[in-house]
This record gives sequence, C-alpha cells and structure tokens, in this order.
Amino acid sequence: MKFQYQLKKVSKNTKARLGQFEYRGKIYETPMFMPVGTQATVKTLSPEELKEMNSGIVLANTYHLWLRPGEDIVAAAGGLHQFMNYDGPILTDSGGYQVFSLAKNKKKDITEEGVVFKSHIDGKKLLLTPELSIQIQNKLGSDIAMSFDECPPAKADYSYLKASVERTLRWAKRGRDAHQNSEQMLFGIVQGGAHKDLREFSAKETVKLDFDGYSIGGVANDHESKEEMYAAIDYSIPFLPENKLRYLMGIGEPIDLIEGVIRGVDIFDCVSPTRLARHGHAFTKYGKINLKNASYKADFTPIDDFCDCYACKHYTKAYIRHLIVAEETFGARLLSIHNISFLIRLMEKLRSAISND
Repeated sequence: MKFQYQLKKVSKNTKARLGQFEYRGKIYETPMFMPVGTQATVKTLSPEELKEMNSGIVLANTYHLWLRPGEDIVAAAGGLHQFMNYDGPILTDSGGYQVFSLAKNKKKDITEEGVVFKSHIDGKKLLLTPELSIQIQNKLGSDIAMSFDECPPAKADYSYLKASVERTLRWAKRGRDAHQNSEQMLFGIVQGGAHKDLREFSAKETVKLDFDGYSIGGVANDHESKEEMYAAIDYSIPFLPENKLRYLMGIGEPIDLIEGVIRGVDIFDCVSPTRLARHGHAFTKYGKINLKNASYKADFTPIDDFCDCYACKHYTKAYIRHLIVAEETFGARLLSIHNISFLIRLMEKLRSAISND
C-alpha cells in the first residue's frame, strides 16, 4: 500500500525538515539520498550491498526499462521488487529526461501529444506520451511514479519556459487521469527555470492537481549555475505542502545535498556516485579526489579516514588506484560502495543536525 510521509520536525535555524515514512514494516527517515538503479540495478552493486549501507528508496529508469526488457516482462516477474530482488521502496522516473535529450528537432519532435525520438538501442522511431509513461510505470510496479514533464534546456528563453510550464501542467493532469495503480504514489513536477514567477505559478498549479508528493525539476542541467539551482529551489519550496515529500531531481554533489536540505528538500537522486567511481573519483570529508593521480600510488591509507564502509575498512587508496588504472571492475565496485555509502552517511549526519537544530 502507499506509504504516508510524516513531518517530524523543522529546524529552528533553517527550513531543513526531519521526516519519516513506514514501508513494509520498516521506518525510513528523511532527508534521504536515493541511489540510481537505471536498468533495475545500481551499477556494479548488489541489493544486499545496498541494504548493508542502509539504503532507502532506489530509483529505476522508465525509459530504459520500457525499451529493455519491456514493462510486460517486469510485470510478469511480479514487478520491479521481485525482478531486481529489492525489498525497499522504489521510485521510477517518467523517462522524460532521456527522451528530451534524444529528440533532435525540439519544435517538431515535441508536440502536445508527446515526444517523438529515436531509440538509442536500434534507432527505431518512438513516441512517448504522458499516458504511456504512466501506464509503463503502473506495470513496473514502483512505489512512486513520476509525472511526464517537459525538460527544457537550461538556457531557454522566458517565452519558451512559460509555454513549457503550461504544457507540463496539461501533461501532469493527463498522466494523473491515466494513473491506475492504487498502491503506487504519483508525484507532480515543478518546472520554470530560474524565474521566480514561473516557479510560483508551476508550483501552485501543480499542487492544485493534488499529487502524493512533489518534485523540483529542471535543476540538473549541465549549463546551469549553482546559484540558479538554489534560486529554483527557493522559488518553488514555499508553495509546496508541508505534509508531502519534496524531491529534488538529479542532484548528488555533497554540497548541493546540504544546500537542498537547508532549503527544505526531503529526497534526492543522482547517478554521480557510481559514474564518478567508474572514473576513479571518490567523495571524502575534505572534497572529491581522483585516485588516478600518481600521488596515491603508494598511499596505503583508506579513501577517507572518517568512513566505515566496506571499501575503507578493507582496502587502501594504493590498491584501489591500481585496480582503476588496470581497468579492473573491482576498483569501480569499491569506489561505488564508498561513494554511495558516503552520501547515505552524509544524510544521516544531516538528520542528526536537524534534530539538534
């Protein structure tokens, strides 16, 4: 059944929120970082390893699972939980971000009906609509489904963004009307770039549609500054209900998680922990490091002295650097374990900080 979010406390000094929800007899606390399992797997890691890190919600990608293996296969397996053997909560995105990046001619390929694009697998021409996105997510059986929204370019002009926000609202209503899974929560998405009036309008109108939770989209574009990202959050948060989850989409840098929590966000996701790991990068208390650097060749200390993850307890920077340079997948596994664990622990520390004001 749908889980119910409970707001437990708001920090006296910031807008940071401490909350929780119960799922299958277990209490999950927010703020929370959600590892990304794009193709029903968090790259290089097992569900058992995620649980050992005390993971909560895991995100899966609607677009990729639609193309391969197909939502009917996942449904036949009993849904995503059984298919990927993860008994914690699962969120599926709408596929919007992927199809908008694949749509070539924005004016021609993005219509009121949906988005036309070519599959990255075989080049086949496809159409994804708000209704189809929701129908796919219904079959995938995730606990949280996302509305299908337009993902405009970060530097789009005001008139384009205004039209985009209005289309996203129409699509949100169509998706809500198509939603048929009574055990699945459906979230609305607030857009509007870094424009205060558009963010306010988008938030207010999306809330009128009465979703189970709300997300702030359009903040993970490659060409958007941190100032614009934080402004978009500040312009959106005041108009979102206090008794429902708030989700900042696609954000995973430690400083951005902290800034998002301070502004009142509850859940976050990003592919960065595993993507960075595959390129030899690791989060540490003092910043991000690149283990490919020669300075770590004979460094026989853990990645981070303050971390108690499996990688830090058992292996040194020198060994992990050797694995990465030698292109051994165990190196990417160890750094993925560390990076995801680091962000989960960071959120635990933030929850403690909120509880103590």
